[in-house]
Amino acid sequence: MLLNSLDFLVFFPIVCLLYFAIPQKVKIPWLLLTSYYFYACWNPQTALLLAASTVTTYLAGRAVERLEGKGRRRAVLLLCLVLNIGILIYFKYTNFMLRAMERGLGFLGVQFTAPELDIMLPVGISFYTFQVVGYLIDVYRGKLPAERDLCRYALFVSFFPHILSGPIDRSDGLLWQLQGRCVDQGLGTGRFSYERVRSGLLLFGWGCFQKMVLSDRLAILVGLVFDQPGEYSGYAVWLASLCYTLQIYADFTGYSNMALGAAEVLGFRLRENFRQPYFATSIADFWRCWHVSLSSWLRDYVYIPLGGSRCSKARKYMNVMVTFLVSGIWHGANWTYILWGLLHGFYQVVGGLTAGLRGRLIKALGINTACFSYTLFQRCVTFSLVSFAWIFFRASGIRAAWKLIRSMWPTGSLLTFLRGGLLELGLSGAELGLVAVSVVLLFSIDAMSARGSVREKLFAQNLVFRWALYLLLIFSILIFGVYGPGYDAAQFVYLQF
Repeated sequence: MLLNSLDFLVFFPIVCLLYFAIPQKVKIPWLLLTSYYFYACWNPQTALLLAASTVTTYLAGRAVERLEGKGRRRAVLLLCLVLNIGILIYFKYTNFMLRAMERGLGFLGVQFTAPELDIMLPVGISFYTFQVVGYLIDVYRGKLPAERDLCRYALFVSFFPHILSGPIDRSDGLLWQLQGRCVDQGLGTGRFSYERVRSGLLLFGWGCFQKMVLSDRLAILVGLVFDQPGEYSGYAVWLASLCYTLQIYADFTGYSNMALGAAEVLGFRLRENFRQPYFATSIADFWRCWHVSLSSWLRDYVYIPLGGSRCSKARKYMNVMVTFLVSGIWHGANWTYILWGLLHGFYQVVGGLTAGLRGRLIKALGINTACFSYTLFQRCVTFSLVSFAWIFFRASGIRAAWKLIRSMWPTGSLLTFLRGGLLELGLSGAELGLVAVSVVLLFSIDAMSARGSVREKLFAQNLVFRWALYLLLIFSILIFGVYGPGYDAAQFVYLQF
């Protein structure tokens, strides 16, 4: 069941109506039951794996808190981490490691044929594994007490809006709300709030628009070029690369907005996952704004434990590369993801090494760094670097990525491409116009969001104006949304991770 599916449009209202109607003491069990039903719709067997991960980390958290002696506590922590991360590695990376072993032994002259094991990747396993690992480490560090209510902890892990593709929540977020520690903000109380329901549904609807109108339409053009490397060249590849940069953003931020909106309707606030990342002025700034829940997790549980920046420059840059290597590996069992992660690490290392030189050059040339033109230049450079790296992320393999890059040299005139070749990429002229309008709308709302809540500004408007925009959003999704056979919903890009 996807958040943008017809099934969810039936499931979610039932969950909400009963949640607000039932007594307080059964609200959490109700949400837990519905969350497991939502997850089991993919495959009931994977729900058992989710339950196993939940129970083992719950018991380990209790043991780590109660045991005396650092050695015993650390042993329990490491045992549970090895178990849960080992499960993730088995399901996600076994075939990848076998293929890598085959190539490595072949390079050494040893004949070995790796079997292709039929292992199904449980949906959302990367997200909830990092979530339970973060919880357990926080308990070990003494940042929070171990959760004693198994039902409440299980809901923290499996809450249906974020179980498939995040955000990766922390113990001081959703779990605190479930514990009633955020009552002063009205979070987690289980009470109906018209303002919160209205705000959540609007955010959910905007996420639907991003996914169904923009991302899924861009996916048609992107798939046509990226899935046939070498068949297209020049401007077509440039356009496809740009479209994928926009597609993955609209897709993932669309899912995040839908997840945050659904949670908000129920009275919960999930972690913000995006902060206008394509307005970033550096790669480091980009990662403070892109997939925030993952980047902050990697910072707190990988980069800082490795030493962070509190060490020599050489060690600091090594920590950066290791952190982005983990990021690449987390995204998938393919060398393209690893290269994508290392490329972002390389960007940051080069940026750090050249910071002094660039500063002296700017001073010598008398460049004004406080003006709009310089900020725009920084944003264009950052956007170009990020877009180039996305080629490896989207390509089916390293060879396919290089083939696409080599074919990017323009052939023929741009005018000829716009007049003819552009309409051979899967989208009609009307659809390309719709994409252009949607992209302008996307970045306009991002620009407004940087100056305050767009929803609050909208809610301050008159009733007729508000409802005109509500209806425009709804009919835009219904009329211009991309649907599959039988109105099947297209999967989200990050669902595969």
